Amino acid sequence: MSSTETPRAPQPIPRSLFFFATLYGGMTVLAGVLGFKQVALGPLAVEAGIFAFLMLVILSSSIAQSFGPAQANRIVLLGFFPLALSIGLIWLVLSLPPSAAMPAENLAAFERVLGQTPRIMAAGPVAYGVSLLLNVYIFERLRGAGKHAEGRGGSVWMMARGAIASAISQAIDSVIFITLAFYGEFPIGSLLAGQVLAKVVLSIVLVPPLIVAFVKLGRKLDGV
Repeated sequence: MSSTETPRAPQPIPRSLFFFATLYGGMTVLAGVLGFKQVALGPLAVEAGIFAFLMLVILSSSIAQSFGPAQANRIVLLGFFPLALSIGLIWLVLSLPPSAAMPAENLAAFERVLGQTPRIMAAGPVAYGVSLLLNVYIFERLRGAGKHAEGRGGSVWMMARGAIASAISQAIDSVIFITLAFYGEFPIGSLLAGQVLAKVVLSIVLVPPLIVAFVKLGRKLDGV
């Protein structure tokens, strides 16, 4: 750049992208904590972290729809930072001596919830990275495969793409996480089947309308 050129002003981040990225970082941390509670969905018992994880799917798909797959993949990769930082802080806090004023039952509950085994700590980020990047890839490839449907009934096709991408990526997420975390500890067949079924059902029921809602919210935030 010559001395006479005016420096180019930085481009502002769209409001919707800033909002989605902020939510995304929070969900990466919250998913691991919520996973300690098992909830009943009809006949299925699933770990509650699935809801935060499905929010990651919804947010990454919404970003891909509005800003393209490169931006969505960037958000997914940046999600490793709050995930890694939260794991490091949990390890640090667990390593520090507790206060004598803390009731023993509270300390035991805290350590029980947050004192995950190294296998579980390692399985989470691997499953996260593979499944979320796969979700963005499938969601975007289906957009190219259905160009005409996108034009005639954008919201309907967007919901179909979201359901397919989420169902496949979340099924693979369950296979990776449960295998890495628990294989050899106990029979994982029934747990794996229940988790895959629950995630596929929720991907079909919850994810599609929420993607459409978030895309519309993003447009409203950006004044489009």
